[in-house]
Amino acid sequence: MSTPLETAKAALERFHDVRVDDDGALTFAHGGVVAFVQGTELEDGLPVLNLTCVVAWDLPFDADVPARVGLGVGESLFGTPRVVRGERGWDVTLRYAFPAAGLDEKAMGTLLMLVVAGASGMRAELVDT
Repeated sequence: MSTPLETAKAALERFHDVRVDDDGALTFAHGGVVAFVQGTELEDGLPVLNLTCVVAWDLPFDADVPARVGLGVGESLFGTPRVVRGERGWDVTLRYAFPAAGLDEKAMGTLLMLVVAGASGMRAELVDT
């Protein structure tokens, strides 16, 4: 029986090139967004996956990125956006954590792609304008 992280890897490989990092995290890219999937077990029988998407970085300070993100730019049902003032501009991430027990490869792929597609949509709205 495979772990949720192994299931996530198999699901993602249907769409993307996936790299397994030294710490076991999965790294891939989609629509200009770099994404990482990490797994943990909060409690025996409660495996959780955390998907972090780096939406954009070094966006101009005059672009009012925090307000745009707060007003729902690229709004998605899955994930929590975060805006951080970086050294050279605004950095935007989207994170989504979910219990992964019992998800098969198809369901896992659907869920992960919904999150990443939302992050890509947010990136398109923030970077292309």
